[in-house]
Amino acid sequence: MKRGLFGPSVAPFLALLATGPLAAQSPPATTLVTAGRLLDPRSGNLLSPAAVLIRGDTITEVGPPTRVRPHAPDDARSIDLGGATLLPGLIDGHAHLFLDIVRPPEAEAQRHANGNFAPGLLLAIIESPSARVLMGAQLAREDLESGITTVRNLGHSGIDGDTALRDAIAAGRVPGPRILASGRKLITRGDYVQNLNPQLADSILEQEFLIIDGTDSARQAVRQNAFQNVDVIKVAADDNLTLPELTSVVEEGHREHIKVAVHAAGKTSIQTAIDAGADSIEHGNEATDAQLKQMRDKGIFIDLTPTSYDGFLRKISEQIVVLSAASREASAASAARGKQQFDQLVERVLKSGVKFAAGSDMCWFDPGKTRGEASIEIFVNLGRAGMPALDVVRAITINAAEMLGRQDRIGSVEPGKIADLVAVPGDPTRDLTELEHVRFVMKDGRVIRNDSQEKPGP
Repeated sequence: MKRGLFGPSVAPFLALLATGPLAAQSPPATTLVTAGRLLDPRSGNLLSPAAVLIRGDTITEVGPPTRVRPHAPDDARSIDLGGATLLPGLIDGHAHLFLDIVRPPEAEAQRHANGNFAPGLLLAIIESPSARVLMGAQLAREDLESGITTVRNLGHSGIDGDTALRDAIAAGRVPGPRILASGRKLITRGDYVQNLNPQLADSILEQEFLIIDGTDSARQAVRQNAFQNVDVIKVAADDNLTLPELTSVVEEGHREHIKVAVHAAGKTSIQTAIDAGADSIEHGNEATDAQLKQMRDKGIFIDLTPTSYDGFLRKISEQIVVLSAASREASAASAARGKQQFDQLVERVLKSGVKFAAGSDMCWFDPGKTRGEASIEIFVNLGRAGMPALDVVRAITINAAEMLGRQDRIGSVEPGKIADLVAVPGDPTRDLTELEHVRFVMKDGRVIRNDSQEKPGP
């Protein structure tokens, strides 16, 4: 499914989603899936050939077909994926399903602080919530079709966009990945957008953010999101956010039994997040070896997001706007520096022993690609940055499941786990780009996509 435009009426589009091929249905009582290989990300072992027996939405048995097939009842649905490789459904630990920002012309971007991002963000904030959630539903479906069966949506979704979409997907009203929703992002005043019309500023900001201005407001912000029944708290830590304020967020979140993910890129904000006891640090670009050790000792995840790796933004921008020679030169130099920094970060993360996962942080319109295709390309960037392919797969399966606190249900193909399965033609531990060629997707025991021939019987 390629990117399209929504019509003006909400009801017909919802009806289309509800009746389309991905509409939720009860999974077959029993399904037997066979494939040439099954990758276990935890051990790195490949089972060949492989069979997975599923009852309803739950995996009940995994093993060689000769052992598993006799346990399938006569009326079981049989899916033969030939020589493909099965692996767990992929997990995007840092998603933005309610942003699809188009890079503005160069002259317009130069007029604003954070000019590539902020204008598109403002357009999203002031748009109708109904239009925005429909866009989110489209991007969610695109993620699912590319094999991303779970996402943690970390802000930029309006007041209740991600919680509403999460619930609609869970209820089977629209297709999409399992969503862990964060509601509004917690920020200090002055983050992301500045110099708004003072008569309207608070109203605009309140549609997207909860403002922290002291420890009391920090706790209140967490409670407001908890009232929206969020799954995770997202807070942006900049140099203006104090340790007592962030500590209050973490304490209140944990009192509500909610994990806290902290956007922290610079050394100072990373240290604040560590000292406050964050559950995960998003990005962590400037983390020092000493900070990585502290994170390891405290069990804090680093969620790596190679979104801008190797000039990604320039590459998509060149398809949308005309860039001056000076801008191209500056962008290339910046990309080279960023690539070197991220390559070194990946190397130090692997040496440190810190827990790590990965997120796409995709919020950009990538011409010619669905959101899922663009997000998978970001994961492949981890391999280009020097991370072994198996570790990349771990970062978006078992590691991500633990970071989300869902390791008992998702992240691996094991008895008792939810039946989220993805198949690719080859072995992704040998060639990570295999992840860009998903041919089969199953979520909750329901087939979402199957580009292979399916046998009619057991």
